[in-house]
Amino acid sequence: MSKVKELIKELCPNGVEYKKLSDVVPVNRGSRLTKSQLSDNGLYEVYHGSKDVILGKYDKYNTIGDTVIVVNTGGIGGVKYLKNNFWCSDGSFNIGHSEELNNKYLYHFLSQYENYFLSQKRVGGVPTIDKSVIEKVRIPIPPIEVQEEIVRILDKFGELEAELEAELEAELEARQSQYEFWRGKLCGDNKKEYKKVRFRDIATITRGGNFQKKDYVEEGYPCIHYGQIYTYFGPYTDKVISYLSKEVYDKQKKAHTNDVIMAVTSENYDDVCKSVAWVGEEDIAVSGHSAIISSNQNGKFLSYYFNSSVFQKEKLKYARGVKVIEFSPEKLNDIEIALPPIEVQNKIVEVLDKFDTICKDFEIGLPAEKELRQKQYEYYRDMLLTFADSGEIILQTDRQTDRQTDRQTDRQ
Repeated sequence: MSKVKELIKELCPNGVEYKKLSDVVPVNRGSRLTKSQLSDNGLYEVYHGSKDVILGKYDKYNTIGDTVIVVNTGGIGGVKYLKNNFWCSDGSFNIGHSEELNNKYLYHFLSQYENYFLSQKRVGGVPTIDKSVIEKVRIPIPPIEVQEEIVRILDKFGELEAELEAELEAELEARQSQYEFWRGKLCGDNKKEYKKVRFRDIATITRGGNFQKKDYVEEGYPCIHYGQIYTYFGPYTDKVISYLSKEVYDKQKKAHTNDVIMAVTSENYDDVCKSVAWVGEEDIAVSGHSAIISSNQNGKFLSYYFNSSVFQKEKLKYARGVKVIEFSPEKLNDIEIALPPIEVQNKIVEVLDKFDTICKDFEIGLPAEKELRQKQYEYYRDMLLTFADSGEIILQTDRQTDRQTDRQTDRQ
């Protein structure tokens, strides 16, 4: 930060001029393309109603790189800097160039206005924002050297955030791979020392009930819908997210503590037969398109087994369908499992529970870390891009914090 202060003191000691954006650069609306014109193999990305997801690709570009766009429909207000040439569709505005402005500086400045732009949308018909909303934004224009130094600092935050995110995601992937490996190894049927048994000999398998999502109430009796098994729950749970009235609940099939609930219908082969062990104390209602597996084995062990790659391969022999994949619960009766003694099952569950907890902690921590880094970036962005009449940056910190920040930035 100290270098920015020095540059301001040297180059604009009497203040920084604010200008309407339209007085510095033109704001241009993009040109529409139809979906038939797009191709997965096109040379240039097409941006329309989202800053994060492209509409498709096209063989021509209408906007050169080093340009900022503001989305005017769909993801209204989104601001993005694009390094390479691209096609700007009519769902976005592209902002022209000027010798007065570093376009990365412009991007960092306008990113503060995303919520404001969204608040200015016109309702009625297709929600959008007018070009004038962007044109009227007042932007400080310090000397280009100051802009470049501010960009250097803020870009560094982005680089550090990306590096940390990549490290955390790699760590999560490694933990998940370890988890998958040990789940398959510990629950696999390659254990020659364990006798193979059919599920009909160790479990009772029944179909779920017949309630639907429309039967949910805010407070009532606990239930699990089959769709929640592959969208919400992990290998085990003691809590539900949905409830039924007593009248509907009493008519349903119930799962008891230690039972396993398996989703036997899905839109894809990966999700069919996903399972969750119920470890809560109450009996819970189970929806249709589910199987309730009751046994005197460790329910969590069975659930880990059903979710392992070993069983996932076995189920493919019995799952049928094209648009909707079905697995008949009765087929499970004939599938064999190399079943370890209950004390070994308990030990395996203890190990896999630890891996499951570690993976969950990473999954929770990753978005939290991303949010923290984003807040740090926004704090320094707002601080760097707020100029007082004297030309100095308004720093909302005490002297001690300011000195620490300077040292950190100088090291970068």
